[in-house]
Amino acid sequence: MAHFFPEWKPWLWGIADPRDPLRIVYPLPFLVTEGLALFLLKLGARRQIRFALRTAAMLVNLNRLAGTGVESLAHPDTLEYLLKKLPPAELDRVRVGMVRRLVRMRCLDRYRLFGQILVAIDGTGHLVFSDRHCESCLTQKQGKQTLYYHMVLEAKLVTSNGMAISVLTEFIENTDPGAEKQDCELKACYRLTERLKAAFPQLPLCLLADGLYLSEPVLKICRENRWGYIATFKEGHLPERWREYEALRELSPENRRVWEGPKGIHQEFAWVSGLEIGKERTNVLECRETPADAQTTRFVWGTNLDVKASTVVSLANRGGRLRWKIENEGFKEQKRGGYNLEHAYSRHSEAAKNYYILLQLARALDQLLEKGDLFRKVMGGTVAVVFGGVRGLAPYLRESLRYWRIPEEALQPESARSFQIRFDTS
Repeated sequence: MAHFFPEWKPWLWGIADPRDPLRIVYPLPFLVTEGLALFLLKLGARRQIRFALRTAAMLVNLNRLAGTGVESLAHPDTLEYLLKKLPPAELDRVRVGMVRRLVRMRCLDRYRLFGQILVAIDGTGHLVFSDRHCESCLTQKQGKQTLYYHMVLEAKLVTSNGMAISVLTEFIENTDPGAEKQDCELKACYRLTERLKAAFPQLPLCLLADGLYLSEPVLKICRENRWGYIATFKEGHLPERWREYEALRELSPENRRVWEGPKGIHQEFAWVSGLEIGKERTNVLECRETPADAQTTRFVWGTNLDVKASTVVSLANRGGRLRWKIENEGFKEQKRGGYNLEHAYSRHSEAAKNYYILLQLARALDQLLEKGDLFRKVMGGTVAVVFGGVRGLAPYLRESLRYWRIPEEALQPESARSFQIRFDTS
């Protein structure tokens, strides 16, 4: 951690400890580090902290990572007590601070699209219960059974080398008892974009989204914030606009380009400018891709970026196609890659949110390890080559921390600055 973030100390981002200061035994930094270990080491459940982390070396390592000096491992209930009281907005400061540092280090510059950082937004299921979990539960009827569930809307920074780093989370929940309709992705999107602008007021962003967000209100938000967007355009979502696009496409035969890509990939592009969606306008880009010895796939997007012969290849391959990173490298990996996103680490509403944010922080650190060149320098191969990925790395990392003490000097900022870890481009 210290090598990627030399200033890594959660309290430096101003987290306020909500507990009684006269009764604190375990400092907040230690408990946050212990919570991160739950996900970094792929323990799978909160109770495993009692078994997997109980060694003298692990206690020393957690203390050194947290900058503390506690004398024993904290019980999982102690971590739970903190996370019940800690407002999730406090942990969000750590996440935003990490992203800001990555931007300031300029290590993401090569992954910008026409100068803009790519941020994919999408929703996913988080928790499901057969009985009412809390007053904010969403509900869904399935036959005679009612399901009580929670969803999240994620904004993830995505890159062409396969990263999907969480930037912000908006929890989709019924907080207004007088509301006639349940909370939904679109309502959450309006809240999320407001927070995103407040957290990164000057950062040029380009939102990548599915067809749900190709709507007048979202396009207006992007225009007012001076953000770019590339959103999937589907016939079923906007049937009248779709028919209008197909008619305009046939009237614009000059808006065509063919591109031959690597490994025999053949792409044919067509585009239309200024399609009206309410009071907003969007440019429509279509890509028909035919890989070698495979069927043709059709992709269509709406975007406010400049669409012309010189930009269509980048817009499609370095922009629109990357939306899937939030699905694969994002949600799918968090659900099936050892993080157990859909596991109820707590039934307490605030604690469950904090566990979710800790999971996102751990996933970000894992991706930096996975995509960095540290393992190639030290072990002659990437994490994927040596361990089969971060899930394969977790058991080795867990056992190393259990029985080998990290040298104290290795975690000093001066030591971290003595060498650089770059993204592996080999």
